[in-house]
Amino acid sequence: MKLIFLGTGTSQGVPVIGCRCEVCRSKDERDRRLRTSAFIEVDGLRLTIDAGPDFRQQMLRHDIRDLDAILLTHEHKDHTAGIDDVRAFNFVDFPEIRPMHIYANRNTLNTITKDFDYAFEQNKYRGVPVIELHEISAEESFNIGDTTIIPIEGSHSERFRVLGYRIGKLAYLTDFNAISDSELHKLEGIDTLVINALRWTEHSSHFSVGEALQIISRVAPRRAYLTHMSHKIGLYDEAQAKLPKGVEFAYDGLTINIE
Repeated sequence: MKLIFLGTGTSQGVPVIGCRCEVCRSKDERDRRLRTSAFIEVDGLRLTIDAGPDFRQQMLRHDIRDLDAILLTHEHKDHTAGIDDVRAFNFVDFPEIRPMHIYANRNTLNTITKDFDYAFEQNKYRGVPVIELHEISAEESFNIGDTTIIPIEGSHSERFRVLGYRIGKLAYLTDFNAISDSELHKLEGIDTLVINALRWTEHSSHFSVGEALQIISRVAPRRAYLTHMSHKIGLYDEAQAKLPKGVEFAYDGLTINIE
């Protein structure tokens, strides 16, 4: 299995518009973060987790020409705003129109059908994205082809629930600020954990670095990567030096392999 971090930034990305802090002015490419998303290739299946406003740029940057499905974590725009661009995958290099399969919970699907209503009209105009929606929930796993995917539910805030995903020995959680013991149990035996860590201090809707490290300690994966980070994390090299062994800040373009 291969994982590419397409984006590792928070909803504003890094650099933040108008900000002149040392991180936003950094020349280190590891400090430049598009909105959080990941590409996974496993058993011939190619999918992304989320499709935010940088989706087009991410697909072009990594020369991703074929995509089977998108797993959405929740309905916020930094995770869904790029969905219109899936139409390229509907038409390019295929003799027939091929729909993009999108998997999400009910609230997220409701938002998608509202925000991209033109893609679901009875009489569509030419060139709109062709999308096939699949409702999922944390209550049961599902398959895409021969690949089993286990949804993992957490809180994003008191108002929002969010889904992470386990695929084989990999688990990917973003925009969590709490997770129950029963959902944490789904992570037993994983090799690699990706988990959000917005900043060093606590936040009302995201794990801080310290809270993410507590979850990592409980799950005890072989290695862990932090994602969905704001500029308040600090410069990459300085921030990385503060983390324990086996934990790394992810950065855009980082590619890892999971056996």
